[in-house]
Amino acid sequence: MCGRETLFTSLRCEPEAFFDKTSFDGCEGTVMVERGLYYATADFAQMIKNNGGTWNDTKHRPIVCLIKSKEHDGLYWAIPMGKLNHRDAAGQKRLDFYLNLPERDIRSCYYHIGRTSSQSIFFISDAIPITDKYIDGIHVGGDNQHYIIKNKNLISELERKLFRILSVENTKNNSFRQHITDVKHFLLQELEAEKQSTDMQQNS
Repeated sequence: MCGRETLFTSLRCEPEAFFDKTSFDGCEGTVMVERGLYYATADFAQMIKNNGGTWNDTKHRPIVCLIKSKEHDGLYWAIPMGKLNHRDAAGQKRLDFYLNLPERDIRSCYYHIGRTSSQSIFFISDAIPITDKYIDGIHVGGDNQHYIIKNKNLISELERKLFRILSVENTKNNSFRQHITDVKHFLLQELEAEKQSTDMQQNS
């Protein structure tokens, strides 16, 4: 685990504006859609830490809410993103090493490169469950509209790698530094508590 965390730190380099234009469009009550790009709240990072995980992204970069969980309609699987051209030479060399590993090696699924509004790196082994409560706003593209990934090949590869990461997690809970399983259980408990509160208000 220590080697993996060292790699993550080295790949996440200088603070970055993800696009040349300001791309954050905060909004209250955002409801996620699959494959949409969003920003998470500061509370999200604290929640992960409270559940024993590590979430060191202080640069307010986008996440892609790739797919809805089958366990609950309000739970999504998200992948943090970065801008590829912000990697230094050493970071790019390490990234190439992981991307060029044989497909059977789970480490080949830790990252993916694909184009959104720019050439992007997806930190798939940092995948994390998330709910609408922790969405701070949408990420917009060059047309000032919410950016949603539509490239079918990119979606297919992101899903393939994500499912392999989650398979490892299901075999051994909290295998990754963000403590996927503990965070998921906490979010499911929150969703259930919200449902019970709503039901009580409707019945009162």
